[in-house]
Amino acid sequence: MTGCSCVNLSQLYGVTENQVGYLTMADSQISKAGDFRILALGDAALTIEFGQEIDPAINERVIAFANTVRRQTWEGVLDVVPTYRSLTVHVDPLCLDLNTLTNRLLQLPGSPLHAPPSGRQHRIPVLYGGAAGPDLEDVATFAKVSVADVIQMHASVQYRVYMLGFSPGFPYLGLVPEPIAMPRLPTPRITVPAGSVGIAGTQTGIYPIATPGGWRLIGRTPIALYRRQHTATQFLLHPGDLVRFEPIREQEFNRLQRETHDHTH
Repeated sequence: MTGCSCVNLSQLYGVTENQVGYLTMADSQISKAGDFRILALGDAALTIEFGQEIDPAINERVIAFANTVRRQTWEGVLDVVPTYRSLTVHVDPLCLDLNTLTNRLLQLPGSPLHAPPSGRQHRIPVLYGGAAGPDLEDVATFAKVSVADVIQMHASVQYRVYMLGFSPGFPYLGLVPEPIAMPRLPTPRITVPAGSVGIAGTQTGIYPIATPGGWRLIGRTPIALYRRQHTATQFLLHPGDLVRFEPIREQEFNRLQRETHDHTH
């Protein structure tokens, strides 16, 4: 992404501010293939929608198109943020107006209907229950199964990283088996330890840093997801990656936690 140091609209475009047109939410544009829709998000961002569902195929197309936009290195584009079913392109509106950006986006090759897998595979060790997972028994009660069954179900799925958000490197993973898809807490905790693995409805996720949070905590991983000092690879997980959780015992958790601490400090 690139930015620019711009003073005013007339210097950039040779027009006055009153002559510049802006998109509104009512001015949505549809791609020629009809595979995405462009919507204005204020005066400094566009959202490109590919669907209305949480679906791996839709998410793969979102990620593929986001990568295509990044490769253009357009001046004035500040960031490209993919989500479950859409991506948002943030711009400096004094360097790149939304009409120009819309026209450029519409000229790009459409996202393939069957985009190839984009990410890496990860195995994330998790210590389930106890102090590491204070809500595990509540999830078992909600699902009407044993604690061991909850662990087995949660660790039986290969999860997709649909997006990052909420806090640096926080992965939104899906989808959890339906019986354990327990709603989040009615009142968030003031602090959730880094590495905590939680459930919120059909999603599961991992807290990279200690923050407030309302997900049902069922375990904790000793693996660092957010490595602040690693400039090039701060986040372990990225949209499109695949994750499997691996149950471990406390002794293994402590060993891996020491190793992780040695490698990240």
